[in-house]
Amino acid sequence: MRIIRVALLGFGNAGKAFGELLIKNEQRMKEELDVKILVTGVVTGTRGAIIDEEGINLRKVIDDLTETGRFSKDTKGLCNMTTKEVIQEANYDVAIEITPLDVFTGQPALEHIIMAMKRKKHVITANKGPLAHEGKYLKALSKSQNIQFFHETTVMDGTPIFNLVEETLPFCKIQEIHGILNTTTNFVLEEMAKGKTFDEAMTEGRKRGFVEADPSLDIDGWDAAAKLMALMNVLMETNLKPQDIHRTGIGNVTAEDIAAASNEGKVIKLICKGRFEGGKPVGIVEPVSIPLKDAYASISGTSSVVSLVTDLMGTVTITEHDPEIEQTGYGIFSDLIRLIKKTQ
Repeated sequence: MRIIRVALLGFGNAGKAFGELLIKNEQRMKEELDVKILVTGVVTGTRGAIIDEEGINLRKVIDDLTETGRFSKDTKGLCNMTTKEVIQEANYDVAIEITPLDVFTGQPALEHIIMAMKRKKHVITANKGPLAHEGKYLKALSKSQNIQFFHETTVMDGTPIFNLVEETLPFCKIQEIHGILNTTTNFVLEEMAKGKTFDEAMTEGRKRGFVEADPSLDIDGWDAAAKLMALMNVLMETNLKPQDIHRTGIGNVTAEDIAAASNEGKVIKLICKGRFEGGKPVGIVEPVSIPLKDAYASISGTSSVVSLVTDLMGTVTITEHDPEIEQTGYGIFSDLIRLIKKTQ
């Protein structure tokens, strides 16, 4: 049976959801893929690291974190190695980069990915920052190193976008991308359309767990910009950064704006658009009034949508409905399954 060793760089909620899927599907992976996954490294920014070449007991680790918020002192392999030390020294075949996002630099996740690739290790990431800043370079580096690089979770959790293009749209050139990619702003605008104030909508979102304590990256359009850049840099082979695009958040959208749109039979959504103008890539994130008959008007709550305009297949639209953390975990898991099949 083939053994694949995995190092988890970061182990927050997404990492735990991924771990649960590994545990649940361990036997099926053995039977259907003839493969056994050994998680040989887990490293975090504040809780330390666990290194065990014989395979970490994920069940114990997840249970300990759930119960106490930290690794148990009796955990085999518990140590104080840094993330960079784990990347450079640990024994693994696949690095899974799931550290927190820095939308303005892509670091330190970008450096982590490059370090692993230069060791000729396969990489899976759920972090949109590296793609938003250096997606084209990372794809080229993975190719030159002859390793696999997957990143399905970066834009719409486990919903297939990148894989869809690569696996099912051969010879198609992506000419335009547009979508609703930020769930927080989508929810807030929808609640305001129901009559709530901006502050009331934000409070409700915090109660329901999908508005951050500091929501500025969402409200100001930075999260949407990073997702748009990840898509454009990979699917359209651009070389932009979130700071390079026209970005307007929803902070200045008023109840009067929403009422005026409603009177015209429209709703306001934060729309992302990427295209070429005069041969140059252009990205835009801004609030737009769209007719109620438009399919995007029905994207509600924490759902997302992206449309890919192609030269051969026309427009293909993918919608994700109200994802939870399990879908994020599945995105990582599906990338691992794809990697296993690609390297058989």
